[in-house]
Amino acid sequence: MQKTPLRQLPEDLPDRFRPLVQAAAVYDSSCSPQAQVLYLDRDGGYYLKRADRGRLELEARMARFYHAKGLGPEVLDYVSSDRDWLLTAAVPGEDCIAPRYLEDPKRLCDTIALELRKLHETDYTGCPAPDRTGDYVAAVERNRATGQFEGDLPPDSFGFRTADEAYALFSAGKDALRSKVLLHGDYCLPNILLRDWTLAGFIDVGCGGVGDRHIDLFWGAWTLWWNLKTDQYRSRFFDAYGRDVLDEPLLEVIAAAEVFG
Repeated sequence: MQKTPLRQLPEDLPDRFRPLVQAAAVYDSSCSPQAQVLYLDRDGGYYLKRADRGRLELEARMARFYHAKGLGPEVLDYVSSDRDWLLTAAVPGEDCIAPRYLEDPKRLCDTIALELRKLHETDYTGCPAPDRTGDYVAAVERNRATGQFEGDLPPDSFGFRTADEAYALFSAGKDALRSKVLLHGDYCLPNILLRDWTLAGFIDVGCGGVGDRHIDLFWGAWTLWWNLKTDQYRSRFFDAYGRDVLDEPLLEVIAAAEVFG
């Protein structure tokens, strides 16, 4: 996870965080334009995430749920005012784009596949987002209506040339999606933390909830393609996860959904 020294603190930093932040070396650890993430280097480390108002509310609840399962960092505070702020303790370990993991791609592929299968078999009773599949379908419909379309989503957008083509396939297959497992929702290598090849926890679970496993399977295969610069581990990933519960045509339905953002 990148850490760039921060020259200036956000002007809207809530007063309740100032003593903690001012007593730490502060780094920008952001990886998305939707949120700023500050790493506070003291007492074992903290992460302070900042986003538009209301954007982190579900993430805070999901992060607490994951922590209670032993699957993520402790949530120390959540504030929603003009902006949302989420403070978590750092999890000892490294994300999966650390060189030591990328340099052993077969082991990395098998590790994230097995950890995903374990996650999907976790009891989701009491999950704050009990119908992530319904939310997912609604988001596709909403984004389609506003004209969003990412036609260059790799690898090759599964061959979708137009929004109409992708939407037709999604519409035909969306009723087969189920809410049956605990999802991460953004199952990518930077969001999976390992400590000497053992799972340390998951981060950025704001898109998680109870949903269809093929969402995570799609992104697991995608992140290997993106970070390893090859699609040769796709089949290995599905084999390691377990093809007994894999419905490959549903991966194309997910791909059709994802081109709408």
